[in-house]
Amino acid sequence: MQKHSSFINNLHRSSYHIISLVLLVFLSTSIDKLYAQSRWKSLADKPQTLDLAQGFIEIETPGFRIKLVKSSQTMAAMVPKVTDGFDFTPADRLELRSKDGLYHLGDLNVRIKVNESEEWTNYSTAARRSPVEALSVSGNILAGADLANTLPENIPLKIERYWELIDRDLVLRFEIHNKTEQPVEIGSLGIPMIFDNILQGKSLDEAHVQNVFYDPYIGMQAGYLQVIRLHGHGPVLLVVPYGETSFEAYNPLIDDPTPRGITFEGFHEWMIHSKAHAENDWSEAVPWNKPTSVRLNPGESRSYGIKFLLTDSIKNIETKLIEAERPVAVGIPGYVVPKDVDAKLFLNYKNKVRSIQVEPEDALVMERSGTTENGWEAYKINGKQWGRARLTVIYEDGMQQTIHYKVIESEQKIVKAMGNFLATNQWYNNENDPFNRNPSFISYDYDQMSQVVEDSRAWIPGLSDEAGAGSWLAAVMKQLVQPNPVKLEKIRDFAQNTLWGGIQYSEGPRQYGVRKSMFYYEPDKMPEGTYDEDINYKTWAGWSQQQAESTVRSYNYPHVAAAHWVFYRLARNYEGLITNQSWQWYLENAFQTAMAMVEQAPDHAQFGQMEGTIFLIILRDLQNEGLVEMAGNLEDTMKKRADLWRSLHYPYGSEMPWDSTGQEEVYMWSKYFGYDEKAEVTLNAILAYMPTLPHWGYNGSARRYWDFLYGGKLRRIERQLHHYGSGLNAIPVLREFRDTPDDFYLLKVGYGGLMGSIANITEDGFGPAAFHSYPSTLKIDGYSGDFGSGFFGYAVNTSAYIIHHQEFGWLSFGGNLKETDNIIIVELTTAAKSRIFIAPAKLWLTLDAGQFNSVSYNPATGEVGLYLNPVNKYTPYAYLRLEQPTVTERGKYMISSTLNKERGAYIIPLKKGIEQIKLYLTK
Repeated sequence: MQKHSSFINNLHRSSYHIISLVLLVFLSTSIDKLYAQSRWKSLADKPQTLDLAQGFIEIETPGFRIKLVKSSQTMAAMVPKVTDGFDFTPADRLELRSKDGLYHLGDLNVRIKVNESEEWTNYSTAARRSPVEALSVSGNILAGADLANTLPENIPLKIERYWELIDRDLVLRFEIHNKTEQPVEIGSLGIPMIFDNILQGKSLDEAHVQNVFYDPYIGMQAGYLQVIRLHGHGPVLLVVPYGETSFEAYNPLIDDPTPRGITFEGFHEWMIHSKAHAENDWSEAVPWNKPTSVRLNPGESRSYGIKFLLTDSIKNIETKLIEAERPVAVGIPGYVVPKDVDAKLFLNYKNKVRSIQVEPEDALVMERSGTTENGWEAYKINGKQWGRARLTVIYEDGMQQTIHYKVIESEQKIVKAMGNFLATNQWYNNENDPFNRNPSFISYDYDQMSQVVEDSRAWIPGLSDEAGAGSWLAAVMKQLVQPNPVKLEKIRDFAQNTLWGGIQYSEGPRQYGVRKSMFYYEPDKMPEGTYDEDINYKTWAGWSQQQAESTVRSYNYPHVAAAHWVFYRLARNYEGLITNQSWQWYLENAFQTAMAMVEQAPDHAQFGQMEGTIFLIILRDLQNEGLVEMAGNLEDTMKKRADLWRSLHYPYGSEMPWDSTGQEEVYMWSKYFGYDEKAEVTLNAILAYMPTLPHWGYNGSARRYWDFLYGGKLRRIERQLHHYGSGLNAIPVLREFRDTPDDFYLLKVGYGGLMGSIANITEDGFGPAAFHSYPSTLKIDGYSGDFGSGFFGYAVNTSAYIIHHQEFGWLSFGGNLKETDNIIIVELTTAAKSRIFIAPAKLWLTLDAGQFNSVSYNPATGEVGLYLNPVNKYTPYAYLRLEQPTVTERGKYMISSTLNKERGAYIIPLKKGIEQIKLYLTK
């Protein structure tokens, strides 16, 4: 262990780097920096046309202090009164963005046809700026304008815009009038949503205080947009429909010249009608909602608007919506529904449900199951047909709400299918491979149904990075969930012949270091024909051999550490699954990999790592095994990292200037070392970018918008739905829920992320990088990419939760619940069936080996019964752990003293039938 004594010193020396990195301008690489600077300079060089010299209209409402640009009457500032100067809009860039084509809150986009002409014509108030004509206003109307001057002369519509105060809330409303003698069809109508998500030029501290993220609930008249500050504190802005307005689609404003990239996701527009887009731009996609248009006869007018509401916290969003008489839906266990799960849906609105339509018709089966004490209408839901499904709820007053589901196979079936796909389609067995990648589980192109053995981004076919390691990592982690002796033979061959001694150095000065890629571009060293001439390798991503062999990227290490740890678990807790090496060898390799990360990749090891939870898991097992020296060294090293994070306000950078992956590890180590304040700050930051919404794609989907560039087939800046951040960020959220089991919001968010990590797996088992949110696409990406990191989150975190909700009664997540003679019985439906949390008992039950079949709980006495699945050849014993984060007034749970205990776990001999274990309470 002596060689590791330099680790702590090395990390201490490097600690000055992270402080500098965190305070740096939000830029990634020098290439990105130069490119971004040139694009921002190009924008600055454009002539100003918004005419800011005319000044501003300053208005005060009960909730806001707002400023409108006098010449355009678009929003210049939107400051909530409850804060000290915070602005929801990008006001600090108003002058830079005062050019033609740049959108502001208050603009409008429209596509129309006159008299059923063949082509749609586009109009935008932002395209060519010209001062609008102010209208005389009074009463509740704060400002009004005729927008004719900023629209082409040939537009057949008269459009007037009003800023109003209605029921003490700010409203933006448009009056659209057909001024011609011919009918006009409005095929698309979009209101740009311009809030300050531009991180360019901000430090992490500045961004968390000054910037926002926002997510849509694309739910028609019940839809809304939630706008949340990066630090996760209030106020939260809710944009809701006003009048007959719907939230039909959410369209990226890619024509806005504001430079998009890793520091700016881009703006979107709230689309009220979308038929024109669906017929043209989105013709190859299936939209979230049915595209609509509206026909205006000569002289006819329509009014559309949005209202701005404020609430004090993220967790009070639904409460605020109910207060504002908006429809609210709560799906249990979420909106990803396995076919074997009895799901529930609760609806709250001032009017009763008139009808519910399911599309496709056979996708879901619904049954009304009553009304709760406070008027929530309850439904039972079962998934029948794999794929996307839409519920359209019509209330008695005509209000229309859509709720978006994804039906999948049972978790057991879908994980098994994934394992089969990896072991067949993605099994790379080429003894002549010049890069020594044989054998392995290699990246895959699902569009072409072919393995990705070449790509201009070296890491994708190179078995490292997240996008290259993703496939083999998923294959390994699957064995933790569902050990399979046949598949393990291939995984063992990969681990022994390609991982150890290939991806990871097995000897020499870089022993335990993990290389950046097995694949590289060296045409002069390789036989002719090695590289496809149609692939451009003359970019920064086409690494040379020297670059590929480097061990300086810390983010590669958790994948390898996780692989060693899974083999340790299989060798330690099962009979005959792993025989080529001892469990000690694998656990020590896991430890050495963690330590090598800090030694050989210190710069980025200072940040939280994706899958960084694995290092805490390894530490726990070292402690359980009594390996005191290794455990002490690992704990000391990780504490140095955690101490550094504790000293910073928002330590959430990475190779990228802001990231949503490091929070997982920062939270977990902060909790471990008792740094509760930092854990709370981190959790709030996670909740800011991980929403809960009645939409399977967004519910629990941790924000990421650049990794299609680095790991996807369709490369672009785009909000990714259930990228690996969903599964990873669910780890701390559900960990926090187990400490605070009355916080239902955490369970909804965390379980949404957990299920999101498997939601995109295809019926035949392909795991993609993520789902494309652009309405022009709305499908999974073609590449496997970094899917495996998200599946890691599923594998170490999949569990069943039993709770009693004050309004909804007894609920289960990850199991089917029945109440018989006042006894709660839950049959598990998770793939692993190895973890259960009983919230009222504050009891966390986990199995290192074996499976729960079901669990019973008596609320009156607190008695718990565990029912374990039968013995099999490889699993003669179950290893059960009991944890109570907080001991209840009833006391502490114990198990029969006749059972032996080893490494902190009870050893339970399994039988040919179901084994029953009773837990009892003791003071």
